[in-house]
Amino acid sequence: MPEASRTPLAFRPATDSDADLSALVGLYDAAARWMAERGIDQWKPGQKDAAHFRTRLKEGEVWLAVRGEVLVGAWELWWEDVEAWGVRAPDAGYVHRLMTARDAPPGTGRALLAEAERRIAARGRPLARLDCVTSNPRLRTYYEAAGYEVAGALPGKVAADGSTYGVTLLQKRLGASRKSP
Repeated sequence: MPEASRTPLAFRPATDSDADLSALVGLYDAAARWMAERGIDQWKPGQKDAAHFRTRLKEGEVWLAVRGEVLVGAWELWWEDVEAWGVRAPDAGYVHRLMTARDAPPGTGRALLAEAERRIAARGRPLARLDCVTSNPRLRTYYEAAGYEVAGALPGKVAADGSTYGVTLLQKRLGASRKSP
């Protein structure tokens, strides 16, 4: 087993000082290229820049997964998502842009998703929510295998460039929260 895959996975919040967020942009672009090479019409290289991730830092959370000093994954954690889910009670955390390095060990994506769910539950919210494009059934299957259930659809989500696309809304009930007596 290579040494890097034996190094424990660690999570930390991203900061503005993370090399101008260029590592996040690189991770996103690599995932987008991988999708495009496989005919998956979802992310586009160059679609998310450092300014995007800086905004996400101000409006929510961006988390990094590292093995040693190597970035192997990241995700955005939002505390509301009115655009896709509408106005809701504060009962969920919303996972966006879950991404792993192409050479990350198998299971890294699930580990990132589980950590996001732990953060949501620690905030006292019983639901994890996310959406995935309807044109990517493999991704939907991935999330369903992780315990997410379809909660609806949004056929006309508006992209930053004004185009529309369909998304499937998925959610997962997190472990029962225990209140102190």
